Amino acid sequence: MQNYDVAIIGGGAAGLACAVALGQYAPSLKTVIIEAGARLGKKLAATGNGQGNVSNADMSPCHFHGTFAPLAVRLSREYDALSLFDCLFTADKSGKIYPAGKQASSLSDCLIRKVNAAGVSVILGAKATGIDGSFTLSLSDGGKLTARRVVLAAGGCAQKQFMTDGNAFRLAKSLGHTITELYPSLVQLKTDTTHIKTLKGIRAECAVTALSRDKSAIAQSSGDVIFTDYGVSGNAIFGISPYIAHLGGVTLSLAFLPEFSEADIVRDIERKRALGYDYSELLSGSLHNQIGRAIMRRAGGAGAEEVARLVKHFTLAVTGSMGFDNAQVTKGGVPFSEVGDDMQSRRKKGLYLVGEVVDLDGDCGGYNLTWAFVSGMHAARAISEELL
Repeated sequence: MQNYDVAIIGGGAAGLACAVALGQYAPSLKTVIIEAGARLGKKLAATGNGQGNVSNADMSPCHFHGTFAPLAVRLSREYDALSLFDCLFTADKSGKIYPAGKQASSLSDCLIRKVNAAGVSVILGAKATGIDGSFTLSLSDGGKLTARRVVLAAGGCAQKQFMTDGNAFRLAKSLGHTITELYPSLVQLKTDTTHIKTLKGIRAECAVTALSRDKSAIAQSSGDVIFTDYGVSGNAIFGISPYIAHLGGVTLSLAFLPEFSEADIVRDIERKRALGYDYSELLSGSLHNQIGRAIMRRAGGAGAEEVARLVKHFTLAVTGSMGFDNAQVTKGGVPFSEVGDDMQSRRKKGLYLVGEVVDLDGDCGGYNLTWAFVSGMHAARAISEELL
């Protein structure tokens, strides 16, 4: 049976960041990464639609959710996550940070290169199925190993094609931890499709507001909305989903033509009406024709003011989401009350929990990867200070 100083369960962003940082802080420690998939960093290589949106220029507290949010803000300022990589970075107009080459796979390649250079052992294609009280790890291939410290970095429940099937939560529970309610986040939303049946595949720029049962605003997001046969997708929807994943009775209010006022839209409608346009075409040219016709059908013969109001307040009742298989991240996890500031478990000394397994989820735009990197780096520093 192999004996290690540190066993990292999970070879994704958090696990790789932890291994790389351990190589810097404590190169003498004998470290192993246990990855259930066939390759390290597979999910990282797909992030940002393959372009590698790894961080964001705006690390304001409002972008983090869950009991770990204050620590996430602090660590994102304390650690330079981009220092893990050997390349130039650029930010788009929204603040999303990418490698200048816009290739996410180059980021995972860089971390793998550093892991190999640090002499970290890697076990691929084997899931950690159990951990006993003395940190003997049982693997799905029948193997066993022991470690002085264990880092649980195996992700959440989202996108199980990357082997993030909730195993990390099962392992955490086996060592005495509780798990908050789990929800899919950064995910497409199912809605009432009565008024959007003809819009499948159409994309529009919108400001989207999530409304509670009493019609008060929960959150707002702007960007593209893509209409589907089940509801809506797109960046604006991903931006809303973290705020409503755990709620029921939510309605989305879509504001089309965000750069124009209702008065502008009324004037446009009245001009077309004076020119003899059919009622169904009074929004043609200003909106995608199919969207315009859908709004006019919903208006049901109402006047210009009511149509303009509908353009700015096109409501869709949320009926659910597309679930964990389609979500980018898991909302919920091990609560902060059970983990110290150093990422070490308060329930099992020597166990560290990083990345998506804890109760932290971020907005769309690089926040979740930033957390994965800095939590892994922070745990590595704590482990090195403890063992050396």
